[in-house]
Amino acid sequence: MKDKVSLADKLAQFDGYWQPRVVGAFNGHDLLVVKVKGEFVWHSHADTDDFFLVLNGALTIKLRDRDVDLGPGEIFVVPRGVEHKPYAEEETHILLIEPRDTPNTGDAATAAPRQEI
Repeated sequence: MKDKVSLADKLAQFDGYWQPRVVGAFNGHDLLVVKVKGEFVWHSHADTDDFFLVLNGALTIKLRDRDVDLGPGEIFVVPRGVEHKPYAEEETHILLIEPRDTPNTGDAATAAPRQEI
């Protein structure tokens, strides 16, 4: 990264939900922003934990045994292999940190294509 990145500016560049956009990288990891609304699919990541930081809005991470409610400035890490389903009643903006090319559904065949902005 040669310059600072405004997450708000990056989020303003797209409208779709559940379509993460790469905004930077470090140490083999992608920094992504994503807009979410409604339910995502139940999924897990066999090889990596799943990091969520809510920038604005509210996000619920549904786990098989409980729900984790997050607001702005709060983070949660889903351990590798744990099934989860993110849900947001209203539009919510999230920062994700993932190893490069991690499929958002845990399965490359069903994942949203990786896009940089």
